[in-house]
Amino acid sequence: MSSVQPSQTGAPTSNSPEHPWPVRSVATKVSQWIDRLGSIWVEGQITQINVRPGTRTAFLVLRDASVDMSLSVTCSPALIHDSPVPLTEGSRVVMFGKLSFYTGRGTVSLRVTEIRAVGIGELLARIERLRALLAAEGLFDPRLKRPLPFLPHTVGLITGRASAAERDVLSVAGKRWPAVQFEIRNTAVQGPTATAQIVAALAELDSNPAVEVIVLARGGGSVEDLLPFSDETLCRAIAACTTPVVSAIGHEPDNPLCDHVADVRAATPTDAAKLVVPDAVAEQALVAEFRARGAAALRNWVAREARSLADLRSRPVLADPLAAVERRAEEIGRLREAGRRDVNRLVAGQATVVEHLAARLTTLGPAATLARGYSVVQKVVPGSDPEVLRSVEDAPPGTQLRVRVADGAVIAAVMGKDKSGEAQ
Repeated sequence: MSSVQPSQTGAPTSNSPEHPWPVRSVATKVSQWIDRLGSIWVEGQITQINVRPGTRTAFLVLRDASVDMSLSVTCSPALIHDSPVPLTEGSRVVMFGKLSFYTGRGTVSLRVTEIRAVGIGELLARIERLRALLAAEGLFDPRLKRPLPFLPHTVGLITGRASAAERDVLSVAGKRWPAVQFEIRNTAVQGPTATAQIVAALAELDSNPAVEVIVLARGGGSVEDLLPFSDETLCRAIAACTTPVVSAIGHEPDNPLCDHVADVRAATPTDAAKLVVPDAVAEQALVAEFRARGAAALRNWVAREARSLADLRSRPVLADPLAAVERRAEEIGRLREAGRRDVNRLVAGQATVVEHLAARLTTLGPAATLARGYSVVQKVVPGSDPEVLRSVEDAPPGTQLRVRVADGAVIAAVMGKDKSGEAQ
């Protein structure tokens, strides 16, 4: 159950299935609520003007260019006829009026008392403010730009029906790459419905996995004609796309905001076709050039390596590999002979030295001394080796001696000593 305050119409204060409100009560309350809004300023685009001769009321339809929403407007025909700027369908205006709810038909209408046409200067100022806003949000950041595919199989094209832009894109792209296919979406490219149609077509093509790049094309036009392409809704839709978008709006001087948001800006629709698809003839010529350059480089490399191999083979070490071995063999033979001669000479010299030493040893040895008449006297002690007799004191009478001479030895005995100290 819900309760409300009693109204001046005497409507019941409660509402339930048992106590429903009559239509007049609802209509009256809606009229009262809308009336509380008061007079307001409203901006939009005129999409319909109906001024019948002899009537005191003109009927208009005011549309929001960004979304599919409109509002019925009524005014005095004098506001239309006496406007300083001619008002036509498509004109952007600012209206001042008060909303009214017609209880008889259950409709809402804006009754305006003042209509101001939006001039070019004001439109440009609004575009500049929107440009600064989008730039501050980073929608123009070059780092967000997506590269175009080198050879797209399917290209999405959003343009006006039977427009020159469509013919230019299709003809140029077909000549450059005949195999390319297009997904074409014809939309309004100016007027109050253009933005909504373009955004819908953009979303449809972006969701198609076969479409690899989207071209948004339109010929040149006035500032008013190109307003849909500076709309905030369209700019944000382009930024949200996952498919690369090429903006080809107008001609070189034209600069709508979608050019800054798109991944690539083309000066004209023809330029967009050249950017999207490569030139088959130019690509074939480039491939042929690369093949020729590759073949020439390979031939030069083979020739260079062949010359290097010929130079290596012409070297003596490879021309006659055994010559070095033979020279080394002769050298080794000479060294062996020289070594043998040196060894023989050394051995002969050492043999002479040995002979000289032997002769000196023979001359200085005991045998030579004995040969000159000397003898060696040894005392013979039973049970031990003979000892050389060095003093007469060691040979008392009766001592047995062994006297060695040059040709042998004799056994003698000590008989005594002479006065000179010599044994007898």
